[in-house]
Amino acid sequence: MENPDRSFYSDHKFCADCNKYVSYLMSLDNSYCVECGGAVRLFSKADWESFQTELNERRAKGGRPGKRNQRGKESA
Repeated sequence: MENPDRSFYSDHKFCADCNKYVSYLMSLDNSYCVECGGAVRLFSKADWESFQTELNERRAKGGRPGKRNQRGKESA
């Protein structure tokens, strides 16, 4: 059964022309604001930067693991 909170009618994207999250019409290449007809995107710039910052904070820290003692193992 479909989740009623994630229906087509409750989905919104950001319209830079209206400067808010709006309902949109989707085509094959782009999505367009139902209020002004401008192209919409998934996030506003501020929300995108916040999203990227949060992802980077969750990402594992550190680099490449060090080489371990591999005596007795042959390389390919």
